[in-house]
Amino acid sequence: MANLTSAINVNVPTDVKEEANELFNNLGLNMSTAINIFLKRAIFERGLPFEVKEVNPKPSKELMEALDEGEQILKDIKNGKRKPYNNPDELFANLDNE
Repeated sequence: MANLTSAINVNVPTDVKEEANELFNNLGLNMSTAINIFLKRAIFERGLPFEVKEVNPKPSKELMEALDEGEQILKDIKNGKRKPYNNPDELFANLDNE
């Protein structure tokens, strides 16, 4: 059976293409070979051959609650409802009493 090929056209930013091309050349590969390696590895892995994550993941519910609590503490200090701590020992003493 003949080894048939198909063309893939992909639009990428010019700087990305140039940087990738330089990297692949340093590895002794051309762009086509590098893309073929990626595609074959994706097929082998049955998914992307690397972990994909959000760059700026959403903060957890607990973090948002802690931030809200911190903002409330600052408001209470500004409004005179709470005394600020002068040093870490005061903070830890207060935590021990809670």
